[in-house]
Amino acid sequence: MKIEELTALSREELIQKEKTMKEALFKLNLQRYSGRVDKPHMFSKVKRDIARIHTVLNAKKDKKDE
Repeated sequence: MKIEELTALSREELIQKEKTMKEALFKLNLQRYSGRVDKPHMFSKVKRDIARIHTVLNAKKDKKDE
């Protein structure tokens, strides 16, 4: 997911997107511990997307406080 796509979303949509990403990461971890990970590259991709969402949320929070 690109940062431009995330900045266009509202705060509520970003929070919802974060929840879905965390659920995806949870499912990937379940696959890891059961020993059958189909796409191991998805771990870093999902974590990076979560970090991007946090960055945009913090930027919007700072902009709101000013």
